[in-house]
Amino acid sequence: MLKLKPECERCQKSLPPDSREAMICSFECTFCRDCVEGELAGVCPNCGGGFELRPVRPKSLLEKYPPTEA
Repeated sequence: MLKLKPECERCQKSLPPDSREAMICSFECTFCRDCVEGELAGVCPNCGGGFELRPVRPKSLLEKYPPTEA
C-alpha cells in the first residue's frame, strides 16, 4: 500500500492525500509537480527513476488506511 507521504521531499510543499500535485517514483519517493518538472527534470534524485502522478486514496478508506505522517 502506498505511504501517501504528506509533503514534497525537496521543497516541503504540503501534499495531502487528495493532492493532484503529488508525484512518486517506483520507490515512493514523493515530490510536488513543480519540483519534478523544474529542478528535478523528471528524474528522482534518490534512485534515478522517473515519476508518475500519485493515485488519490478514496476518502472512504482514509480512516482505515491513513496516510503516512511526516
